[in-house]
Amino acid sequence: MENGKKIILFDGVCNLCNNSVQFVIKRDKNDVFRYAALQSDVGQQLLKQRHIDSIAVDSIILIEPGVAYYTKSDAALEIAQHLGGLWKLSAIFSWIPATLRNRIYDFVAKNRYKWFGKQGSCMIPTPELRAKFLD
Repeated sequence: MENGKKIILFDGVCNLCNNSVQFVIKRDKNDVFRYAALQSDVGQQLLKQRHIDSIAVDSIILIEPGVAYYTKSDAALEIAQHLGGLWKLSAIFSWIPATLRNRIYDFVAKNRYKWFGKQGSCMIPTPELRAKFLD
């Protein structure tokens, strides 16, 4: 794994999650992030190393190697902070208590397959994006 890169773990079969990863990739001008599906061997290894229950958190996790990890709305807000531009304004949502933010997050996560659909298998990145995904 590359030193200093933040790792986004995402639900590899979720259309919303895959679209969110594509959104981040397009805006990650400083090449801050690397990606792995929660269902992948690397994703499972990273979860196990950090004692993260993939049943309780099954949609997005941001890992900062050597520092911490973020889940749910905290992960989304932390990711947005690294996208630059107007996305820095998303920090205002950190003023909303995490319990309330995570209730909304959990509601969307619970319904993501119903609303956005899901794929039969994890996303396969294009050859030009392959280097951004962990094996």
